[in-house]
Amino acid sequence: MWTQISNATTAAATAAILAALTLAQGVAAEAVETRVFTSAAPRGVLREMAPVFERMTGHRLVIESAFSTDLKRRIEAGDPFDVAILPPDMADDLMRRNKLVAGSRVDLGRTGMGVAVRTGAPQPDIGTVDAFRLALLAAPTVAYADGGASGVQFHGILARLGIAEAMKPKLRPYPSGGAVDALARGEADLVVIGISPILSVPAVTLVGWLPPELQSYIVFTGSIGAAAKQPADAQTLLNLLTSPAAIALFKSQGFEPAPH
Repeated sequence: MWTQISNATTAAATAAILAALTLAQGVAAEAVETRVFTSAAPRGVLREMAPVFERMTGHRLVIESAFSTDLKRRIEAGDPFDVAILPPDMADDLMRRNKLVAGSRVDLGRTGMGVAVRTGAPQPDIGTVDAFRLALLAAPTVAYADGGASGVQFHGILARLGIAEAMKPKLRPYPSGGAVDALARGEADLVVIGISPILSVPAVTLVGWLPPELQSYIVFTGSIGAAAKQPADAQTLLNLLTSPAAIALFKSQGFEPAPH
């Protein structure tokens, strides 16, 4: 009887030790991170591809999202990262200054700008330039991404439409990714922003793309950091982001191939 209890206790202890070792190995594996800097638009695709990347490499993918201008400043300041997803002009500038690996840049796609309302709210006519202008003037509040590329483009559109001054009291600026969430919470009546963030929030509805005469596109590229701690993993991530599965995901989130 004692032998049976002793054997059972030993077996239980052995199992506990093995479990602890396995957990420790898992924690050690998780400690190896591949860090990617990205703006809000490609974030959804990265999140979808993260489990695939982690199975392939055994390393954890850390996604840090901010406006491209903020990410560029962080890279210039020496913040650690492995992959940066940025507009091509920023990526090329950082390559010239040896902050990104020369020749590592891949084009991931481009996305245009659109208008959204809360799900269930009336959808304004934005099919023509005049209709879009009237829709903006009729909206009590309009959210946009302050500091991002789409925000800069939106202000340029307001100036082209001749309504920049009239719109000032209506505008609600938000940080990266926050404008669509604000719309979903009822803090604004419209949002004008890149298509991809709109499609990632279920509580809002895409009214449509901006009229062609006003449309502008934001191109996103991926590059490897010159001081990347995990350069092989960084290349694996770029390969994944240009794979057929990722291309389909980008398309589902409002991206189209970038022109060459």
